Amino acid sequence: MVVPIAVYKRVTAYSTLAAVVTVVLGFVMLDAATLNVSLTRQLVVGVFGAVGVVPSETLLTALFSLAGLGLIAFGAGVYVLGSRFRAPGMTGENGNSQDDDPEV
Repeated sequence: MVVPIAVYKRVTAYSTLAAVVTVVLGFVMLDAATLNVSLTRQLVVGVFGAVGVVPSETLLTALFSLAGLGLIAFGAGVYVLGSRFRAPGMTGENGNSQDDDPEV
């Protein structure tokens, strides 16, 4: 999709930032799923313990795993969709920017 350069810059910057943040958070969740000594896991267990709920270890592992994989997939999707934008002059007739190179 061809958009003005200002829109292209914003979409590229913010979609890349969102993708990186969600992928990193996804790996933090996977870390919490695999390690019982993870700070994130201890924080969640502490919050649940403060309200009187004691979740099982397997339930926490499953929830952290699903959250981690979901965040990584979401970050990848954001990056893929953000990379579909182009500014005017970035693509040739075939959609390949190398076709416009006069040196070839």
